[in-house]
Amino acid sequence: MARQNYYEGLSADYSRPGLVEKDHQVKLIQQSEEIGNLQEAELPAIGPDYTLEQIEAENREFWPTHCEALRQGRGDLLTKEYRPDLVYHCQDGPYHGIKEQAQREKHWWAIIAQPGVTMCWPIVQFWGEFTHFEWICFDDATHEQIAKGSVCWVRRGHRGGCYYKSEQLTFTRDVFASDELLKLILTNT
Repeated sequence: MARQNYYEGLSADYSRPGLVEKDHQVKLIQQSEEIGNLQEAELPAIGPDYTLEQIEAENREFWPTHCEALRQGRGDLLTKEYRPDLVYHCQDGPYHGIKEQAQREKHWWAIIAQPGVTMCWPIVQFWGEFTHFEWICFDDATHEQIAKGSVCWVRRGHRGGCYYKSEQLTFTRDVFASDELLKLILTNT
């Protein structure tokens, strides 16, 4: 089986630290804000006016914006990625809606986006509205793994957003973030 670069054809590579230039990071955050505003009130139907091919192309366009928003601790942008009726399965869940998991997920974001830690996504695969990815966080000084996970999103492109998420998370250093780290996560509240 041939090896592949999972980021081929995407606008940025988040498979390891240091691959995305600062000016491109700024553009990706702006793009994340723009994409977050495209979500429609009703989940759009898949059909001739909104095909799986278009949805997959939008998911590929979206992916680097998600990675940059997470690296920068932009919980406000990350929350906009979800539909209000999100179903989120994980070991602490299931969660229904974007308010139910908000406090718990804020701790996760604070741990994986803390200063001195870099999150990477070595594997990302797309198929229609499905995105599978694996992530890992490293301490920049000690190179120790502090957390990792495997995720499946069902995201109906820019117009629909993520309406289902299944995640396995493993935190190896911290489980709850300190108040100091929580203050670094930008949220709408």
